[in-house]
Amino acid sequence: MERRKRKKKLKVGRIIITLIILGGLFFAGSKLLNFTKEKIIIKDSYIASEVSQVSVYTYNEETSKMEETSKIPRGVKIKTSNKNKTIEDINYIEITYNEQKYYINEINLNENPKEVVKETEKFVRTSVTVYKNEKDSKISSFIRKGNSLQILDYDKLDSEGNVNMYKIKKDKIEGWVYAKYLVDTKELADSPYNENGIYDKHKDRKYGRELYGGSTKTLDYYPYEHPEFENNSLLKQAKAMYLNAGANVINQIDSYLEIAKSSGVNAIVVDLKDGALAYPMKVAKEYSMTAYNTAINSQENYKKAIDKIKEAGIYVIGRIVVFNDPHYGKDHPEDCIKSTASSRLWPSAYSRGAWEYNVELAKQAIKDVGFNEIQFDYVRFPEDAYNMSLRGNTDFKNTYGEEKAEAVQNFLFYAADQIHKENVYLSVDVFGECSGTYVTSYGQYWPAISNIVDAISSMPYTDHFGRTVDTWSNPYKTVNNWAKGAAERQKEISTPAIPRTWITAYDTPYWNPTVIYDATKISDQARALSDAGLKGGFITWNSASNINKYRQIKSAFAKDY
Repeated sequence: MERRKRKKKLKVGRIIITLIILGGLFFAGSKLLNFTKEKIIIKDSYIASEVSQVSVYTYNEETSKMEETSKIPRGVKIKTSNKNKTIEDINYIEITYNEQKYYINEINLNENPKEVVKETEKFVRTSVTVYKNEKDSKISSFIRKGNSLQILDYDKLDSEGNVNMYKIKKDKIEGWVYAKYLVDTKELADSPYNENGIYDKHKDRKYGRELYGGSTKTLDYYPYEHPEFENNSLLKQAKAMYLNAGANVINQIDSYLEIAKSSGVNAIVVDLKDGALAYPMKVAKEYSMTAYNTAINSQENYKKAIDKIKEAGIYVIGRIVVFNDPHYGKDHPEDCIKSTASSRLWPSAYSRGAWEYNVELAKQAIKDVGFNEIQFDYVRFPEDAYNMSLRGNTDFKNTYGEEKAEAVQNFLFYAADQIHKENVYLSVDVFGECSGTYVTSYGQYWPAISNIVDAISSMPYTDHFGRTVDTWSNPYKTVNNWAKGAAERQKEISTPAIPRTWITAYDTPYWNPTVIYDATKISDQARALSDAGLKGGFITWNSASNINKYRQIKSAFAKDY
């Protein structure tokens, strides 16, 4: 009996012990389950860094080391877990990106997408325009190469993690600058671009007529990325006709198009501003009421003409005369050069007000009418700037201490950045003299200009080379000799513009006998350019846009050069 009781108690005890063990196992299991759940918590995070691309790693079990596997652009959204590994005092967090698992340094993660750009200081590599905001072309100030900038904010990142614009502060200057002109160190900022000896080719060249145009040493030769826009291909080889914006021309656009379509013309340059505005652009109300009130055409008539050019499949270029602008000068004498040697109302190329006005006009016309390209002419100081400096008491209104060639180049950086935002190309006209190896007294230096714009259009008109019958009557020789020098200038930079050259399309009555520029003379000039290596084509200059002259020379457009 007692044995049975003992067996029963033992059995009960075993059951209790079993229950306790099972309970313990259940409790431990539940704890383990909860622990496991805590370890696999997933959350959203963003790649953050001082640089555009961040390294990610995989863990090598054999070596117990992290091995770099790939790079991810900052700003990218990824998944993070609580899994981590600490190696050599660096804490690596497990992430999931494109359905692949990696490890990343925890300092390169941020839960706030607005805090993924972590740099606090940058340095100016190429002198920069400071904008009032990140949205339009309003100018706040200017900061020269080599300066340090405090980084306050940024606007957006591209797909590679690069910042578009930074909000910066420098002493009392605050505003926005394009990131592409900034670098990470003072040393890089101070250094000129000299790959393949590019800077060395330029730095010791003559200034041209003393020191009045500026030094080649102060100019920027860094490669400039020329864009290619979807649905707007840059014209690589032009056979172009020029049209002024006179009402008689605009109203006869069908007749000009008849010539163009039957001859092989693939581009037309049409004035937007040459003294007067082609039509009353709204933005002119803000900058120059004189210009607004003296516009030549209605917007409706002008747009109809441009639309017809586009409908004909012809590349259309809007020409703007920039600094030679008496209308803007009348309204803004404070922006004009003041000299006892000249009475001209010429807005200074140093004037940021004149910069803004011309770029805003271009952007307005692009929206109102539509162009493939904007062409700036008179991007310079007056041709008598040397005499103004030498013989006159002259104030060029140089606010930021730039040399003339610096101001021209800095304007073009600004203009190209703004016009490219509209998916439109920028070309610039220069004097034929610029094919030389010096900075002109009016601030033009071919390599510094060609490096930035999409097309460079020089003006080697035959009557500019001296008033001799031989010069005018043999345009092939005259233009070919000039073009060889221009072709050499194109080789002196990494990212030259397309050389699209103006040629003489008017007769030369200054000397007896008058030389008639017929189709043969046009062909001679086009061939002279091509033979010298300038393959970007030509634009025929006839200031009156004489329709009879265009009929006379139309066969020249049909030829291949």
